[in-house]
Amino acid sequence: MLGYLIFALFQAPYLCVFADVKEYDSVFVSMHVDRIHRRVSDHFLSVAIDASLVAEEKYMYLLSSPKLRTLAKALSPAFLRFGGTKQDFMIFAPENDLLKPRDFPNTSPFHEEDICARLELPPLLEDRLKREWAKQEVLLQKEEMEGVIKRVKFSEYAVDLLYTFANCSGLELIFGLNALLRTHGNVWDSRNAEKLLSYCESKQYNMSWELGNEPNSYEKKAGFRVDGYQLGQDFVHLRTILQESKLYQMAKLYGPDIGQPRDHRRDLLEGFLKSGAKAIDACTWHHYYVNGRDTSLEDFLDPEVLDTLATKTNEVLQTTEQVSPGMKVWLGETSSAYGGGALGLSDTFVAGFMWLDKLGLAAKLGLDVIIRQVLLGSGTYHLVDSNLDPLPDYWLSVLYKRLVGPEVLNAEAFAPHGAKKRRLRTYLHCTNKRAPNARRGAVTLFALNLSGSPARLSLPPHLSNSSVVAFVLEAGETGYQGLYSRSVQLNGEVLKLVDDRTLPSLQGAPLPPRDHLKLPSFSFTFYVLKDANAQACR
Repeated sequence: MLGYLIFALFQAPYLCVFADVKEYDSVFVSMHVDRIHRRVSDHFLSVAIDASLVAEEKYMYLLSSPKLRTLAKALSPAFLRFGGTKQDFMIFAPENDLLKPRDFPNTSPFHEEDICARLELPPLLEDRLKREWAKQEVLLQKEEMEGVIKRVKFSEYAVDLLYTFANCSGLELIFGLNALLRTHGNVWDSRNAEKLLSYCESKQYNMSWELGNEPNSYEKKAGFRVDGYQLGQDFVHLRTILQESKLYQMAKLYGPDIGQPRDHRRDLLEGFLKSGAKAIDACTWHHYYVNGRDTSLEDFLDPEVLDTLATKTNEVLQTTEQVSPGMKVWLGETSSAYGGGALGLSDTFVAGFMWLDKLGLAAKLGLDVIIRQVLLGSGTYHLVDSNLDPLPDYWLSVLYKRLVGPEVLNAEAFAPHGAKKRRLRTYLHCTNKRAPNARRGAVTLFALNLSGSPARLSLPPHLSNSSVVAFVLEAGETGYQGLYSRSVQLNGEVLKLVDDRTLPSLQGAPLPPRDHLKLPSFSFTFYVLKDANAQACR
């Protein structure tokens, strides 16, 4: 084994890293930088606005907050999915009186010349809405736990606000249509969707579409099943409607947004692809690691829990490739824990281990896009809280966007003695070409230390003189209890907005030549190797 390691260390075009983790033996990681392993979309990390926001339409005005737009812009380019459980209980009802309280605007904003500058929520109204939204979240969470989902109506004003938010934030909107409007023959009733499409076309809203959310749960939510074949036919019907539109004939359509494979869900997905694959541009499925009601902090740090993503992803990829070869596969909705997240965990620092590992592993396995549940919405897995303040996973997402490119490089770790619970997890990409001071051939190594002991990464001799910039993320509070923190430090400085329109600079720390790469306990770090001169990244 020793001879192999010495040989590998000096073989170009490999970069080799040794990680000494106190509780385990050394981990050897070889990183192939001569060719691209996979390439994902430049929208790979995308986000969702939960459809529960429209349960009472006045809360859609939160999307006009300058603060929220500032936060969203930093995640561009990305898709913005509007959907979730509530989407299958939404009815488009234009020209109604739902959204006309005296103290809110009551006219469509799209007659203005500079909509992004003009349609901004006044500070006093924003403060009031944020206070009320915090109470609304409690009610929505109670509804989720009771399993009683109420039908809601939304107007053209809600659509205007949603589209304006996406457009002004540089995000590409994906709107989820209600699939539970059905005929007596259990065929999708498209009349309400056509009314919405007609309105959006009249406003020249460029957007993409979905139909339904987690069709595997229709029996639980609505008391009936839709088989895969019929589901596919529903999508074909929607595709026909889009093709008849001047604006949407080339619009993208994604689905079926099925839950992770289990029991009849595999048959549902296979049946859908057989009848409906020709109608969609990417196959979407949903993934959560654990049940938010009975999980623990230890689950968020357990490598075996993190590895379950690979098992489920490979099942979906295998089914998709068998039925519809070459079809792109997306994680159309994903976060840490289902059921609205895990209270006191999904919105804290420890959630970052599940999130960053999912970003690394999903790209390596071949998923093209993953959509985070949620940027804003009910539950506890959001990126910004009810006061619109960014949580740890938000800052992690922004750094990922800035530093990690779509080119996935192949990194392999070798743990001696058959060690299964690797507490150090690493991923490698070409550096984002839009990263500050990016150089041709630069690579970004990102690592997670799930251990309470610090780790040390040593570069091989031919890279020891490379310039390295480190972005070390640790909990905002020290010690084990810091894992429950709702703040995060970057290189020792707690991250927070400068003001409602300005993010901090997010500067990395240059490391001296030949210095070891240090990974503190319970942390994650991005290392930009500026002088790697990787063939795959030039």
